[in-house]
Amino acid sequence: MCDDIHEGLIHDPTVSRRTFGLLSAAAAGGLASPALAAPALVDGVVEKDVEVKTPDGLADAALFHPAGKGRWPGVVIWCDFLSLRPVFREMGRRLAASGYVVLVPNFYYRSRKAPVFEGAFNFASQDDRAKIAPLRAALTNDKVDIDAAAYVDFLDAQPQTDTAKKIGVQGYCMGGPFTLRTAAVRPDRVGAAATFHASVLVSDTPDSPHLLIPKTKAAYLVATADNDDKQRPQEKDRLRAAFAAAGRPAAVEVYEGANHGWCVKGSPVYDEAAAEKAWAELLALYRAHLG
Repeated sequence: MCDDIHEGLIHDPTVSRRTFGLLSAAAAGGLASPALAAPALVDGVVEKDVEVKTPDGLADAALFHPAGKGRWPGVVIWCDFLSLRPVFREMGRRLAASGYVVLVPNFYYRSRKAPVFEGAFNFASQDDRAKIAPLRAALTNDKVDIDAAAYVDFLDAQPQTDTAKKIGVQGYCMGGPFTLRTAAVRPDRVGAAATFHASVLVSDTPDSPHLLIPKTKAAYLVATADNDDKQRPQEKDRLRAAFAAAGRPAAVEVYEGANHGWCVKGSPVYDEAAAEKAWAELLALYRAHLG
């Protein structure tokens, strides 16, 4: 887990009343498979709640794609430690509007459906932090790997996904290491991978995420929070060395002045200018490597 995080927001106040109403309509009757959930159309993007079959059950998730006929590259979004909630739905919708089929799963599906938490969440609170521990414990590396493969397969099975093009994957906070794992599990499909204010990507343990880089075939964007860099100042250099040794194109950048969680709208540390910069760099990565 990450230290000194204050991503306490569960509900995104920037989601409009109109959007919230459409999301609620789409979710009526619970989180369901595509055959059961009524899709919602918001600003030219189709959104629906879906279930992804994995070896351990059914993962609830949100799926987004542009309206109308066409096929587009697929993208998996790994949320931060609070998993699927309105702010990440908004992110999925925005990305789909740029021409992608986007899957945002609830990675805690083995424990409970999204929204996993109700009300405010203060990571500085010991009581709130204790709520995460059992959920996180269920997400072993092996579980993340089988889920990642299932999410990629699910995207490829959608009629809107252009399987002739590579898939992208992006992750926030604890979703950062999951991003590297996804690229390693499906190197045949993942062409671009991005992490934003990720938790630890480099350690001296045998399961350190950076050791997976040689197994991947993706191009990378690693956007690191300023306070994370201060806690782990050697990580950026070790990552750059690992990417270079594996021959993987990568941009590793510390966002000076932007703290952990800066990309999550509504968070106390949300930094709009830095978040928009990160978004622009993400789209540039996908345009260059998912064609």
